[in-house]
Amino acid sequence: MAFILSEDRDDDSRNGYAEYLAYLHANEHRFPPGAYALATSDWYVGFSDRRAPHDAWLREAAITEAGDAAGGGVSIRIHLLNGAGDGLIELVYPRVHAYRLNLHHGERGHRDWRYDEFRLTDDGHLLHEIEWWSSEETGTWLIEADDVEHRFVALDAGAAASPPSPSTPA
Repeated sequence: MAFILSEDRDDDSRNGYAEYLAYLHANEHRFPPGAYALATSDWYVGFSDRRAPHDAWLREAAITEAGDAAGGGVSIRIHLLNGAGDGLIELVYPRVHAYRLNLHHGERGHRDWRYDEFRLTDDGHLLHEIEWWSSEETGTWLIEADDVEHRFVALDAGAAASPPSPSTPA
């Protein structure tokens, strides 16, 4: 069950964010520490904090496999330009169990990271669902992992690279 993603926000009869926080707190003992810290922080879910991914633009996503004799583990690293264009956000999933990266209506790219939420699978893995939007949904990513790490680096004013305007073809 999702709580705060787009289709859930269309239902005025419920308070999805309050339900989401209740879900997080009730499952704190099961949640990976990195994901729990992000999901319950005021700044991550806010729309104005530079460190938050809301309205960020994808710059790079890398999927790597260790490829050692033990079979190798998969990891995912996502680099984003924050919504203000003055900082870089890195999300790392060091051990990934499954993923699904869908892009539709992507003629102009992924566009904005709109909403995301952390949940748990039945077997206790972290499930991170991410929605990408422009004037309509452009994609949905679903990453099942052990945990997620977040890093933020502020850019110098001269180094800030703004995302292209919506009228600019990508």
